[in-house]
Amino acid sequence: MSEEDAPSLKLRTARTLKWNTIDRLASQVLYGVVGVILANVVSQDDFGLVGALLVFQSFAIIFADSGFGAALLQRKDPTEEDYSTVFWFNFLMSVGIYWILWFSAPLIADIFQGDRRLIPLSKVMFLTFVLNAIAIVQINRLMKRMDVKMIAVSNVVAQIVGGGVGIVLALLGYGAWALVWQSVTLAGVKTGILWATGRWFPVCFIKKNSLRRVWRIGLSVFSSSMLNTIFLTIYSFVIGAFYSLRSLGVYTQADKWSKMGSASLSQVLTASFVPLLSMVQDNASDFHRYVRKINRFTGFILFPAMIGLAAVGEPLFHTLFGNKWDAAIPLFMILTVRGIPIVLVSLYGNYLLAKGYGKRLFTIEVVKDAAIFLAIVVTIGSHDVATLVWGQLCASAATWIIVLVMTGRGVGYPVMRMIGDLLPFMIVALLMGGICLWAGTLSTVPIMRLLLEISAGGLFYVVIMKIFRCPELKDAGAYLLGRFRKKRIA
Repeated sequence: MSEEDAPSLKLRTARTLKWNTIDRLASQVLYGVVGVILANVVSQDDFGLVGALLVFQSFAIIFADSGFGAALLQRKDPTEEDYSTVFWFNFLMSVGIYWILWFSAPLIADIFQGDRRLIPLSKVMFLTFVLNAIAIVQINRLMKRMDVKMIAVSNVVAQIVGGGVGIVLALLGYGAWALVWQSVTLAGVKTGILWATGRWFPVCFIKKNSLRRVWRIGLSVFSSSMLNTIFLTIYSFVIGAFYSLRSLGVYTQADKWSKMGSASLSQVLTASFVPLLSMVQDNASDFHRYVRKINRFTGFILFPAMIGLAAVGEPLFHTLFGNKWDAAIPLFMILTVRGIPIVLVSLYGNYLLAKGYGKRLFTIEVVKDAAIFLAIVVTIGSHDVATLVWGQLCASAATWIIVLVMTGRGVGYPVMRMIGDLLPFMIVALLMGGICLWAGTLSTVPIMRLLLEISAGGLFYVVIMKIFRCPELKDAGAYLLGRFRKKRIA
């Protein structure tokens, strides 16, 4: 990469990170507000019903895309034929899978306690993955240009409209249907905005040459994504099928709120940095330099966010839900900590993807699923959901260690340097978590406990970063504001 290109690239990266952060923050605030209202109105059984459907919907989305969206993002210069081919492939696959699931609705009900309410719910709920599938190319084109402003706008508007529909229906007593129509509306509004503003339409039908160009990476991503989806949904399946839909509803709430942090961070880092890394994939020194910066920036954000969120779990749930979801609090805390290795493994997979090592993503997913399967075998006999969740945490930690070694060797970046990039932030964040818990003892009122813990923990972390002159603290502000002097090189 030339010196003339470097400042422009950093500015584009800053703008991308800025809008991705705005997107996630705004979307998560809206998601949180709507989620709090629905969690206080909709029953645990109804959340369990929708949680059961999400297991099948997750697999349907993977089949519809088949990894081709990620393949387009990884390619340096995808053509218009490539984009058109992937669009038509996604569309045809999503429609075909929808009809398969339509006729399979009674079988889905039989799997989850034989609850026949799942049949009509599934036929409407599965429309969401068709709507999402036809937006993949529009999103990828914007991400490839590192111009994600409209993605952020579409997400926020969709959250507002979909959330409004869900709240109104919930207050009118529609239960699980409120959650279903919220999801369908959100997907429809987001896709509609992207198509109305994207100014792109397919120029051709499926081209064999284009299909071949994206097949190699796409197949690897599809395989790894399929296993990743198994990894993410297998606990919902096990709990819904072998425990109860009410237990699944409790687990779904804990999992949903814990993922507000980890999923957001993964999305921001992927959308902001993978296009950047793909541009320097052929320059080892530039690639390693960016890997170090991304590692440190990830550690700077990830550890305090996840450890802090786990520390404030009890006052957070009591402030938002009273005592309705007390059973979900310990699950939430464990799952939040589990988010740390999950984000890191996802980040390392992106390093390999940027270097074109798509096949190794499949190996990573095999490692993940093997660890999860072993954890389930060891813990399922306890008949306690919390024990299952502890198994998740242990499996995720073991997976991170293995993937760390694989990635370090794959991209030529020493494992000890990878650990060294993260270790200072982990240590400070653990101390910060202790400060949060101590501050929580100063009051018995949930909202006051929450404010005290957040304030004390946040202040401690920022002060320590300033004392040690951590450059990531300054960079974080600069990224959010999109302000970089052009003479600076990333």
